[in-house]
Amino acid sequence: MDVQSVIACNNRSSKTSSHKEAQVMTAVPTSSSLLLACVLIFSACSLPSSSVGSQAVSVASLFPSSLCSSSSSDNAVNNRKSTLSVIHRFGPCNRGSSSKDRQNHAQLLRQDDERVSSIQSKLSGIAGDQSLASSNVRIPAKSGSTFAIGNYVVTIGLGNPKKDLNVLFDTGSDLTWTQCRPCAGFCYNQTDQVFDPSQSSSYANVSCSSTTCSQIRSGTSAAPGCAGSACVYGVKYGDGSFTVGLFATERLTLSPAEVIENFQFGCGQNNRGLFGRVAGLIGLGRDRISLVEQTASKYGRYFSYCLPSLSSSLGHLSFGNSGGSSAFTPMITLSDPSFYGINLVGISVGGNKLSIPQTIFSNAGTVIDSGTTITRLPQTAYKALQAAFRQGMKNYTMVPAVSPFDTCYDFSKYDEVSIPKVMFTFGGGLNVDLDPTGILYVLSRAQVCLAFAGNADDRSVGIYGNTQQKTFEVTYDVAGGRIGFGPNGCQ
Repeated sequence: MDVQSVIACNNRSSKTSSHKEAQVMTAVPTSSSLLLACVLIFSACSLPSSSVGSQAVSVASLFPSSLCSSSSSDNAVNNRKSTLSVIHRFGPCNRGSSSKDRQNHAQLLRQDDERVSSIQSKLSGIAGDQSLASSNVRIPAKSGSTFAIGNYVVTIGLGNPKKDLNVLFDTGSDLTWTQCRPCAGFCYNQTDQVFDPSQSSSYANVSCSSTTCSQIRSGTSAAPGCAGSACVYGVKYGDGSFTVGLFATERLTLSPAEVIENFQFGCGQNNRGLFGRVAGLIGLGRDRISLVEQTASKYGRYFSYCLPSLSSSLGHLSFGNSGGSSAFTPMITLSDPSFYGINLVGISVGGNKLSIPQTIFSNAGTVIDSGTTITRLPQTAYKALQAAFRQGMKNYTMVPAVSPFDTCYDFSKYDEVSIPKVMFTFGGGLNVDLDPTGILYVLSRAQVCLAFAGNADDRSVGIYGNTQQKTFEVTYDVAGGRIGFGPNGCQ
């Protein structure tokens, strides 16, 4: 059995009961028995479809609960000593989120557009000059650093005694930082108490004259500066958000059994922007100051995560190789080596491979990114996906578009719908069938959209976003130069 078959089979076996019942229903060969199956599962019947390239989906299963629910990730967190729970920044599992945040799709999608622009600008090399004036610790006026807003949050411990902090994790950033007292410039409001280095016995500033200080340039927006003898860092993100402060070392606690001493991080004294109420960010990029590189001797530059299908469920972030059933594709190095590149070579819709020249994907390459919500494709590839998906959904009513989406439907009259399967093919023959929640972005029952967008042309880098990564164990074997996808990582 090939990788595609294994992943598809395992995906089908891992769905919730509503998904399983829907899949059984679509296998019934006659219209009369199809109707009977619909009655037996007490749901309104979807429009009939006998195509093996379609899947029946309960509309209710596309919506998160108002309460935080456990998932298969609980076992992963309990069984792996170097594993953190992952929660959605605007879901009910995050104690710092609000109902207003969860409902503000327009703002979230605008921020996603800004992140995409930031990534594409950085990879195109048009970010501009960057400098840090050490005399008054100013942030540079221009920056190509990736927009810092992400969707997923983990809790880490910092200091001795340990203080728990809610932070974003981001494969598109390198520096780990948190807000620090005394907030000599400005600190935005956060849920946790702001970290106070004076209360930790393990905190130490990095010297301005040290080699470590001189090395932070590549993982931040600016050359290091000095505040007395202390090393100063500065990061300005693509949306104008920034953090400036002291570059320091501290004890980092991932779990009771996993403590990293002398971890290098940014102790932010002046921080502004759209960071929500999180305390900071963990950088999982490829630069020397990222968490991945700083723990290379401990975890072998190996980490994985699973993003849950719904914002009301839990996922996980793990460090080190604990085995698993992932199938791999080669990792690609792009013009900015901090990003993780992946070799996308084809897309299938409804069981049929789309006629897209491979050169369309290889023109600028593709980034896999934990912080981008919606996958961005070269214009030619997106138009082919859009046309095939619309053909497969021709029996459903389209509704007006909402940026960045242009293919949306009204599901308000259905308890169950039949949607085309979407499969991505990566280098090395790796085929990945997307979860239904990785195909559709739900604004409301009356506005459910194809969860992809097209770049303005075929020359801008593509971005494989976190919506399409849902439910998979996404593995980064940085030392081995490969990225893997394993089925049933979480639900």
